[in-house]
Amino acid sequence: MSSASTSRSGFDIRYRTIDLVTVATLGVAFGVIFWGWNKAYEPLSDLAVFGYPPSSALLAGVWLTAGVVGGLVVRKPGAAFATELIAAAVSTVVIGGSQWGFSTLASGFWQGIGAELVFLLFFYRRFGLVVAALAGAVAAGFEAVYEWSSYYPDWDWPYKLAHLGFFAASGIVIAGAGGYALVRALARTGVLDAFGAGREQAVEV
Repeated sequence: MSSASTSRSGFDIRYRTIDLVTVATLGVAFGVIFWGWNKAYEPLSDLAVFGYPPSSALLAGVWLTAGVVGGLVVRKPGAAFATELIAAAVSTVVIGGSQWGFSTLASGFWQGIGAELVFLLFFYRRFGLVVAALAGAVAAGFEAVYEWSSYYPDWDWPYKLAHLGFFAASGIVIAGAGGYALVRALARTGVLDAFGAGREQAVEV
């Protein structure tokens, strides 16, 4: 293994073919999920329980999950970002597209950056529940700030901070804990045996 392909912390940063294929596959799969959630979001957000506008962010954690799962599975620099961005792109161009148009790509960019920074913070060496939850929360924070300028420029600070809190909660629970649970479930089936998550599951068993 050459030093150019290994980080200072000792892990291999080279992308294998299976890593690239998995990032692409996860991105496409989540893109289709995002597209479906796009269609369900508006009627759900109009329910009486969401009469307080910032609380609609409780539904947004679904859109943050791709980056968290991509980072937990592939565990290489850029995996979380790429998976989230691919998912956003797919949800934009799939039949019917996204009601938010190409601004969905900007959302994918910021969400992916948020998740990626958390994995970077831990030098791509820790992938437990806490890291997953933090990745979901930070992805939510980046997206919330983007939405303040793009969708809610007239909101005052109490609304913005409430929106951020609801968004972060959704990111922690749905994208973080949910994404972590999904990866564990996939690992138990054996489909992740070529990845760290699959090997960890085998050790536990």
